[in-house]
Parts: sequence; structure tokens; C-alpha cells
Amino acid sequence: MPHKCRPVHLRDPDPMLEPEPAPGCDVCMALAEQCEAARSAGDRTTVIECNVEMRRHPHAKVVR
Repeated sequence: MPHKCRPVHLRDPDPMLEPEPAPGCDVCMALAEQCEAARSAGDRTTVIECNVEMRRHPHAKVVR
């Protein structure tokens, strides 16, 4: 008999804050440009998707 569980809802950390593109990262810059174009066109869904992708885009850690 299968177990019944409640769904788990995972949220992005603070989705209202706009991520900053990482300096020198071409991927982040392209996403920022797409985000701005979508914002100008009133496409809120694409703005959110670009922000999520930019926030999750991996970058090398700086070792000092």
C-alpha cells in the first residue's frame, strides 16, 4: 500500500530581489540583457525565469 505524503514546496530564496550579473561572465550578461528585454515587453514570466537561471548559474569560487 503506497504511503500518502503532503507535497513539498521549495521556494527560491527571495525571488523579489534581482540578482546581479557576475563581473566578466558572458552567460550572466546575456541573461541580464534577456531579462531587461522581457521587462520592457511586459513579459514577467521570462523576467523571473532569467533571474532564477542567473541566480543558479555556477561560478568558480575565488581562492585567496
